Amino acid sequence: MKIAMIGLGKMGGNMTRKLLEKGHEMVVFDLNQELRERYEELGAHGARDIEDFIEKCNNHGAEVVWSMLPDNITFDTLTKVAKGLEGNRVIVDGGNSYYKDTVILADEVKEYDHELVDAGTSGGIWGLEKGYCFMVGGSHRAYKIVEPILRDLGAEDGYAHMGPVGSGHYVKMVHNGIEYALMQAYGEGFELLKNKEEFDLDLERISKVWQSGSVIDSWLLELCEKMFARDGELSDIRGYVEDSGEGRWTVLEGIEQRAAAPLITLSLLQRFRSRREETFTDKVIAGLRNEFGGHGFKKRGE
Repeated sequence: MKIAMIGLGKMGGNMTRKLLEKGHEMVVFDLNQELRERYEELGAHGARDIEDFIEKCNNHGAEVVWSMLPDNITFDTLTKVAKGLEGNRVIVDGGNSYYKDTVILADEVKEYDHELVDAGTSGGIWGLEKGYCFMVGGSHRAYKIVEPILRDLGAEDGYAHMGPVGSGHYVKMVHNGIEYALMQAYGEGFELLKNKEEFDLDLERISKVWQSGSVIDSWLLELCEKMFARDGELSDIRGYVEDSGEGRWTVLEGIEQRAAAPLITLSLLQRFRSRREETFTDKVIAGLRNEFGGHGFKKRGE
C-alpha cells in the first residue's frame, strides 16, 4: 500500500519503520532532517519540506496520508496538506487532538474532497514491539481503506471502529484520563510501601509478585518492576509530572456532562501540585510516563 507519514517522532517513526518492514511504500516528512534521513535509509521517500511532501504524495499516489503531529500544529498542517492533495485521499490524524477540533478539521478536509479519519493511538514507545492500540473514528468507507494499515501496526484485537469522525479521539481522551488515575493510584500505593521503613519493603519484588494472580496486575505494574529494578529509590527522577492535555480535556468533558469524575480530576490536580513540591508518588508517575511513552523526566538540578 502507498502511505505518507508526516511526523517521525517516537511513535510516528516507529510506525513508519514497522510499515516499511511490512512492505508498504512510504513518503515521509519531518522538520528534523536527521529523522528524515534515517527512514530514507530504510527505503522511504523523504520530503525536504511540506510542499515537497505534498508533491511526493501526489506523484507517488499515496492512498493514505497519516499524521503523528503534536495537537498544536495538526489543524493548520493538515488543512494545508488537504488543500494541496490531488484526487480523493484519506487523511488520518493519529495524534492526540481535541475531538472537537477534529470534527471541525473533518469539515475543512471535506472541502477539498478528502476524508478525515481520527485514530486515537496508544502504545507509546513499546508499540513497535508489542503493537499499537487504535481507536478509530470516521466513515465506514474510510475505515475500510485504512484497516490494512491498522492490521499491520496494531496488536492482536487492538483496533476497532468507534463511530463517526471525532469518536476515535474522544475515546482516546477518556482512555488517557483513566491512565492518569491509574498512575496516580500506583504512585500513592508505592509511596505508602516505601515509607513503611520498619518493614524495609522491596518495591521491585512487590511489583513482580503483584503481576501473578493479583487483581491489580497490569502493563503499568510490569513497567514499575523494570523501573524499580534499575533504581528502587528513583534517585535520578525529579517528581515533576507534566500533563499532555488529554487529562484536562477529560475533566472539562465531565464538567460539561455534569458527570462526576473525581479520581481523574484529582489525578490531574495532583500533577499541578507536583510542580511545586515533589513526593515519591510524583517520581513513580514521572518515571512511568518515560517507561511507556518515552516522555522523558526532569533530573535533579533541572
